Amino acid sequence: MKITLSVIKADIGGFVGHSDSHPECLCEADNKLAKAKQNDLIIDYHVTKCGDDLQLIMTHQKGENNTDIHEMAWNTFVSCTEVAKRLKLYGAGQDLLADAFSGNIKGMGPGAAEMEFEERISEPVVIFMADKTSSGAWNMPLYKMFADPFNTIGLVIAENMHQGFKFEVHDVKDSKKIIFSTPEEIYDMLVFIGAPNRYPVKAVYTRNGEIAASSSTQKLAFIAGRYVGKDDPVCIVRCQGAFPAVGEVLEPFATPYLVEGWMRGSHWGPIMPTGVADSLPTRFDGPPRVIAQGFQLSQGKLVGPRDFFADVSYDQAREMANKMAYMMRQHGPFEPHRLPLDEMEYTTMPQVSRKLAERFKPL
Repeated sequence: MKITLSVIKADIGGFVGHSDSHPECLCEADNKLAKAKQNDLIIDYHVTKCGDDLQLIMTHQKGENNTDIHEMAWNTFVSCTEVAKRLKLYGAGQDLLADAFSGNIKGMGPGAAEMEFEERISEPVVIFMADKTSSGAWNMPLYKMFADPFNTIGLVIAENMHQGFKFEVHDVKDSKKIIFSTPEEIYDMLVFIGAPNRYPVKAVYTRNGEIAASSSTQKLAFIAGRYVGKDDPVCIVRCQGAFPAVGEVLEPFATPYLVEGWMRGSHWGPIMPTGVADSLPTRFDGPPRVIAQGFQLSQGKLVGPRDFFADVSYDQAREMANKMAYMMRQHGPFEPHRLPLDEMEYTTMPQVSRKLAERFKPL
């Protein structure tokens, strides 16, 4: 049975500030998707949140980039924005950068990760969702999952993984893409994906072309031409069999790593794995959060979720992230806590530079 798994998210208003999603917005989204399921547009769905981002997880048989699915998601976000406006939530509708739907949700503000595949006898998937960070935040964990034998022992001892994987990497500034084969092109690939702001990993495939992972690479600042909030990306990863085991897919998040985002999208900070209930970025609007929801697919039905990062085995990761957050915060407006100037072009920095331009004199 060929299934499409679509994860589409948007920040349609924060409760309170940028810290959480209001229950009424979640309820409105659930009502809209229940109606879509009743009308046979989708097979199944799950509505959740990560911080102030509304997450729509859907299965259907209409393929990727389907107009009907994307329009339904857009209309759901519009309806939830009306709820957010009524409740005077902060930044109501901030990710909806277009006035009306125009055929595909990509390029309109919301983030989307999708994949189409033939459902296996057992089809476990993990869906990662983040808040207060940018597209490209999945580069390091995806590398560890699919190319690092110190993380994924299956690359060494599992015959069906030993040949490696292919990584689709996007250049989001010049709108180009490239495919790297691992392990033989690891060093070349790291030159690029080590700069996740420009070169996010869009997808990972087996060597015979079967989809293994898909992420959202939309950059709000590039779409809007100004800072309107962080991208807060999503990522889908298939597990077991020819893919890494569930535990190998989750393992990269046991060690916090630095991502760009946090307060006003202008700082480096540690990404903290939490359960859904704790995905509440509050300290300096952070630190950035990541949740992991696990499902078994059965004829397109979403059996789950398992709230993986609610597990106590990630307590040390959260403690480490808090210690890293304290260290980074001591730098205040100084780098390396604040992003470098060339990545601050969508903040107030350009206006300040123009205002003071004539006061700079030659040495």
